[in-house]
Amino acid sequence: MTTLSHLLAAGPGWHVRDIVCTAGPADAVYEEQHAHCCIAIVRSGSFRYRSRQGGAVLAPGSILLGNRGACFECGHEHATGDRCLSFQFEPGYLENIVSGVPGARRMEFTEAHLPPSPALARLVAEAEAANGDASEFEEIATRLAGAVAFQLAGARPAPAAPSARDGRRISAALRWIEAHSEEPLSLSAIAREAAMSPYHFLRSFRASIGMTPHQYLLRTRLHRAAVTLRRSDLPVASIAFDCGFGDLSTFNRRFKRVMGESPTAYRAGAGRPALLPGLALPR
Repeated sequence: MTTLSHLLAAGPGWHVRDIVCTAGPADAVYEEQHAHCCIAIVRSGSFRYRSRQGGAVLAPGSILLGNRGACFECGHEHATGDRCLSFQFEPGYLENIVSGVPGARRMEFTEAHLPPSPALARLVAEAEAANGDASEFEEIATRLAGAVAFQLAGARPAPAAPSARDGRRISAALRWIEAHSEEPLSLSAIAREAAMSPYHFLRSFRASIGMTPHQYLLRTRLHRAAVTLRRSDLPVASIAFDCGFGDLSTFNRRFKRVMGESPTAYRAGAGRPALLPGLALPR
């Protein structure tokens, strides 16, 4: 057994796995088959990848592409081991994303890989730094699939103002997020409420609001938690769970990052004037 796979996050039609391979030059190369449509970011190590679409030596920053049902080989003739962050999609889910990408005409990957690219560097870094939140991973999966479709189509994403119809749908989605922020909302569920494809919704939402749906949902939850902390004596854990956070440690970490202090310290400081960054209270 030279490959270990750990599921990081999943939703209807997609999942993300951390895959570690320990194969080396002495291990035989054998044919495998992609069970899903695959977009995998090489995190460390190097290996030779070969499929019907071609072959190449993949190194950190490279993106491996695989069509569902396609056969492939991975070889480690010159070094041992690699690690990949693998985004795996059902065809229908991926097709729904690609249909919203200007210039993209087909779902099937026509290349075996994409080399490390400045255009994808930031997204690749965000994917590797993701902390395991399913809604965050879903957004990254959607953005990554859309970015790969752009690259393969030879198109460049052109910023365009959302249409009036999309603007109305985004406004309705904002209200829907506000009304259901304590629930485990996925990008697909919100996009479905807006009657838009996930990729088109994500792109339009970000253009309109200046942040992604996931970021807006977090902001909404943190705002409600902050207000409740000041207005009630409920335990911090109860407030965290009531506002939609799945565990207390995640809530504490994100609250401190945004508010500048822990939830307990924030509650204890009720009545203090808010400070601008870098300013201290006069003595």
